[in-house]
Amino acid sequence: MGNKELDQKFYLVREDVLPEAMKKTLEAKELIERGKAQSVFEAVQKVDLSRSAFYKYRDTVFPFHTIVKEKIISLFFYLEDRSGTLSELLALVAQYHCNILTIHQTIPLQGRANVTLSLNVTDMSIDLEELLSRLRRLEFVDKVDVLGSGA
Repeated sequence: MGNKELDQKFYLVREDVLPEAMKKTLEAKELIERGKAQSVFEAVQKVDLSRSAFYKYRDTVFPFHTIVKEKIISLFFYLEDRSGTLSELLALVAQYHCNILTIHQTIPLQGRANVTLSLNVTDMSIDLEELLSRLRRLEFVDKVDVLGSGA
């Protein structure tokens, strides 16, 4: 894993400079969240967006108000299966005052396991970029994805 992947940064960007596909992805996500579309297929049809564009941007673009107001984030980890990895991961998250809301761990297969954490980051003592960078630097972490934010 290169340093570029370890040090992903997040930016606040005005809506009028976003590419159309990103704006439509946000619209489609909102339709799904509000129950106005029952599936991704239906949502992308309503906003005239390709499914591939939706999947490209869905986990990378978020409305600012959801991240700022709700302070809840879901992270998906790809881990090497080693003894104590979950404990070490949770200890690091707790060290920065994140409140763990949910934990889901898959059964390890072929030396790999996946973990999803939902965190309340209201009282987090470092910024999100720094937390993600520190999590990615753990020896047993192959990858960390931000699945989304919200209540």
